[in-house]
Amino acid sequence: MNSLSREQVVSGLINLPALPTVVCELLASFSNEDIDIGQLARQISWDQALTARLLRVANSSFYGLQGRVATINDAIVLLGFRAVRSMVLAVSVSGIFRADHCLGFNPQAYVRHSIATGLAARGLALSTRHNPELAFTAGILHDIGKLALANCFAGHYAKALAYREQHDCPLLVAERDVLGVDHAMVGGMLADIWRFPPSLHSAAAEHHAPSGSAADSLADITHVANAIAHGLGLERTDSEMVLAVDQTAWQRLALDGVKISAVLHQVTDGLDEACMAFSG
Repeated sequence: MNSLSREQVVSGLINLPALPTVVCELLASFSNEDIDIGQLARQISWDQALTARLLRVANSSFYGLQGRVATINDAIVLLGFRAVRSMVLAVSVSGIFRADHCLGFNPQAYVRHSIATGLAARGLALSTRHNPELAFTAGILHDIGKLALANCFAGHYAKALAYREQHDCPLLVAERDVLGVDHAMVGGMLADIWRFPPSLHSAAAEHHAPSGSAADSLADITHVANAIAHGLGLERTDSEMVLAVDQTAWQRLALDGVKISAVLHQVTDGLDEACMAFSG
């Protein structure tokens, strides 16, 4: 149909606006034990727009700090560096894209699903002894390939979205049938270009096929979180479908009904506040 070659996709991704320097340094901090947190805080503070957004998020009811955060340093002291890093990545990376010109792409549904997946991933991380803030970031960014396709190949992606509606099939199937690639593949390519740490790379590239990932990656958590978010119908769209859960991911996380029930409540109880915080 309108297949995209790997070369076309990579070329489109390379032409996206560059990530802000501080975001690149925060991504690099995942593999650097000797980071200067004070210097990173100062760099964030130099970006006035980013600082204003972060302080609004930090002071939102989602974090429950009752408006006590006046500076980035305050946020780091009260919430921890990992939480602030998660905030920066969540509000910065998605802001690179303009997907509102892609016919059939629903930015509001995308944001709700991403945040719901982030909340579910954080809940799963807490119950399985993984890093909750990193899992939240992974959930927020797991579908970044969709944004990239809608931004870089709006005409092509609009046809894939229309195909999904016409054939009432999963989006992944529509993408592969129409484009020859899917959003997980594209998310992995972008994660390579932007030098995501392995944990976030696996979330973007392998959340639909976690059994092929390493047992200690975030692919398992992101996969189950994605299924939870879709199962709850939080996109609020007619095309949203319930996804099957990979049994390898389920077993590696040692999940059961009690753990899942707790996560469901965390997602439904916290979604509106999180959406107001991160997308308001």
